[in-house]
Amino acid sequence: MEPGINPAWPGLALKVGVMGGASGDMTPAHMAAAEQLGRAIARSGCVLITGACPGLPLCAARGAKAAGGTVLGISPGLSLDEHVYKYRSPVEFHDILVFTGSGLMGREVDNIRTSDIVVIVGGRSGTLGELAIAYDEGKLIGVLTGTGGISDMVRDILAACAKETGSRVLYDATPERLVADLLNVYQTEHHRRPSCFDGPGGVGVGREGAAEVFTDPVCGMRLPTAAAFAMRTPSGRRYAFCCAGCVASFDADPGKFAPAEGATPAMT
Repeated sequence: MEPGINPAWPGLALKVGVMGGASGDMTPAHMAAAEQLGRAIARSGCVLITGACPGLPLCAARGAKAAGGTVLGISPGLSLDEHVYKYRSPVEFHDILVFTGSGLMGREVDNIRTSDIVVIVGGRSGTLGELAIAYDEGKLIGVLTGTGGISDMVRDILAACAKETGSRVLYDATPERLVADLLNVYQTEHHRRPSCFDGPGGVGVGREGAAEVFTDPVCGMRLPTAAAFAMRTPSGRRYAFCCAGCVASFDADPGKFAPAEGATPAMT
């Protein structure tokens, strides 16, 4: 599979959110590392997500644009004027700005939920909040170590939390290697646990009633019936599929995948 492509939804590019220090102590080395991170994200074919703020995320945006990438910023403001004049936030190096009107803390949830993968670079209290949201919601997280702030404290912070959420965290001081490893983990493993579903196992927990849950026999993604792209019932057994690509693979050779995990629905 090509880098930067969402394996569950092949028509979508993966979105990598860079969350980090907008102010405070940032050395030239930290800024250079953030810019290299942005370049690596763009070269991988992913869309870069930022909080549309100055500092290290802006360095990442600059790197992504230099490498021909696409950058989307989640603004705390409710308009361009408020973004620029109230929050003193940049428009440079961003292709799209989404105005949430949620304020600096409120837009953190949007930052994380818009991102398939989250990378922590430096940072202080705001970045700590984004880390907590990403970890609690089971995101795949990368930490660019050696960039100051909380980035070198993440191991201890998460160890102190002592909470299993389904999140996975990778650490590396080399931007290119960190991005490559994150994409490999997401495309081969983590996409099977979509963080948009609540609870352990990723599907249906917390909704009224027990959802009927299938595992796509082609890619292994777990999904409730209501989220299935299509269903098939060869020999009276039901199968659910996440996308057109998985349906086509199954239809071309059903015997290759049946019987497989997911032929019988599992209840949450």
